[in-house]
Amino acid sequence: MELTYFQTFREVALRQSFTRAAEELGYAQSSVTTQIQKLERAYGVQLFERFGRGLRLTSAGEELLKIAVQMLDLYQQSKEKLTQQGGGAISIGTIDSLASYYLPPLIQQIRQKYEDLAIRLHPDSESAIVQKVKEGEMDVGLILEHKPSDPALTWITIKEEPLVLIAKPHHPLSLLKEVELSHLNGAEWIMAEVSCNYRIMLEKLLRTSGISYRIGLELGNPEAIKRCVMAGSGISLLPKMAVEEEIRRGELIGLPFRHPEIRLDLQLIIHPKKWMSHSLLEFIEMLKSTTE
Repeated sequence: MELTYFQTFREVALRQSFTRAAEELGYAQSSVTTQIQKLERAYGVQLFERFGRGLRLTSAGEELLKIAVQMLDLYQQSKEKLTQQGGGAISIGTIDSLASYYLPPLIQQIRQKYEDLAIRLHPDSESAIVQKVKEGEMDVGLILEHKPSDPALTWITIKEEPLVLIAKPHHPLSLLKEVELSHLNGAEWIMAEVSCNYRIMLEKLLRTSGISYRIGLELGNPEAIKRCVMAGSGISLLPKMAVEEEIRRGELIGLPFRHPEIRLDLQLIIHPKKWMSHSLLEFIEMLKSTTE
């Protein structure tokens, strides 16, 4: 069985689409389909099933993916040990705000040294990223979290990432020298999706403090949240990295709100038994060297 088939299988599993996997690999879609069919015949099982317009792994497919990831990792390890080069690929599980505002310059920096290195970003929820790093589907995870949620993994705190309460200019709360929790009573919020760590943290604080609130909109993308705040009367809580440019341009304002329970750290997650290529090790050192 050709190793290429397992690479194709991994791409289809990660992207949940034959079409997107074909685009990523530079194959015709028919070639991807043929490779998956050959794997299914070789193992005598169905690897994918359709749901709606997408694909998902069967239980057999989930088991094969775990093995395929290890096989491809070992293959990359053997190549690098023999050639002492830093090509290959790095897969990073992360959240939208980090993928958009934090990682791009670091990715360009590592690729300047390793021109053949492919970086694959996989935005997902924090809990899903932790699980995928644990199962070996991702090389590393990079999320915003207050404290480690899984002691079986290695957690490295990169830095604290401030959270900023934002509003459009001339919002009534902007007249206050300091925004207290009580000032937020009855406020309209534009919230991130329910699985978002900083939304969970914020709602817990509001509820335990007896602060009533109303969710006007719920959006999964920081860019969409910012635009809705600019256009409406709601307020929102986002990482500083996601809003500092709009605040600098005067399109948004950062309200003078501070609370000890509203804080997150940029956390790097690694499986303790993960084999590290030269390029991955250097990328991790780049992450660890970043500061506020």
